[in-house]
Amino acid sequence: MHQALFYRGVEEYLDGVTQFVAPALAAGEPVAIAVPAAKGELLRERLEGFAQGVEMFDMVELGRNPARIIPAVETMLANHDGELLHYVGEPIWPGRSEEEIREATKHEALINLAWPGARIRVLCPYDASALHAGVLADAERTHPELIADGVHRTSTAYSGPAVPIGCDSPLSASPPDAVALEFGLEELFSVRALVSEQATAAGMGRDAVMDLVLAVNELATNAVRHGDGSGMLHVWCRPTRVVCQVEDRGQITDPLAGRRVPVPSAAGGVGLWTVNQLCDLVEVRSGDAGTTVRVHISLN
Repeated sequence: MHQALFYRGVEEYLDGVTQFVAPALAAGEPVAIAVPAAKGELLRERLEGFAQGVEMFDMVELGRNPARIIPAVETMLANHDGELLHYVGEPIWPGRSEEEIREATKHEALINLAWPGARIRVLCPYDASALHAGVLADAERTHPELIADGVHRTSTAYSGPAVPIGCDSPLSASPPDAVALEFGLEELFSVRALVSEQATAAGMGRDAVMDLVLAVNELATNAVRHGDGSGMLHVWCRPTRVVCQVEDRGQITDPLAGRRVPVPSAAGGVGLWTVNQLCDLVEVRSGDAGTTVRVHISLN
C-alpha cells in the first residue's frame, strides 16, 4: 500500500496520520514516522501514550538528499524482520527547492519498485494548501491510492512505477563561471585538488570539503572505469552551496542504483551509494549519450 494524503491544515494532517497508524499501534505492530521536526512534535502530542511504539525521524535531516530515504526504510524493514511495517514519510514540504522536489518526486515513484514482496504500508502526506499544483499532480501519478477530504480513492493518474517525465529531464547547463576539467586516470589527483581548492575558497568547512572531495572522486573513478576511460568535471559555487558535476559516456540502467543498502560482501558497485550518503542532493541523468551526476553540498 502506497497512499498520498492531501491535507489542509494541522487538524487534517493529524487526523489523517493518526487514522493510518492507530490500528497498527493498537495491534502492537511497528510504526515509523519520518516528517519535518515541527510536525513530528505535533504527532508526538497526538499519539501520547503510544510513544514507545513509534520510531520518529526528522525528515529534514533523513531526507535532505531524497536518495537516502529508500535505503533508510529498507533498514527499518530489516530491523523488524518480516513484521508488517507502517511507515509515514513526508519527503516534500513547502520551502524545498525545485531540484529537491524533483528528486523527492523521483523517490516517490521509486518506492513502487523498491521493496517487492515486503510487508509494508506507506503513507505520504502532502500539504495541499501550500504546495504547487504540479507537485500534487505528480503525487497522483506516483501513488496508487489517494486520501483527500477524508475520502480514500484509487488514483486514476497512476499507471505503474514510472518516474514522472519532468524528473528525468536533462539538467540545466553548467553556468558560465563553472571551472571545467577534462580528466582520465592520470588526472584523478587534479580532480580532487580542484574540488578541494574551489570548496575551500567558497568557505566550506574542512569536514564538508573532505566529503565533497570523496564524493567527486567516487564519481570520477566510476567515469574512468565505466565511461570509456575519461570524463568531464564542472565545479561552481553559489551563495549557499558548492555544486560539482561529472559527465561520462557510461550508462546507469538500474533506477535504484545507489538507493539500496550495500551487501557487506559486495566487491564493488557502492560508489553512488557513498555519494548519496555524503552529499545534500544528488541528481542523476543517464541515457544513450552517457551519464551526468550533479552533487550539491551546503556551505552551512
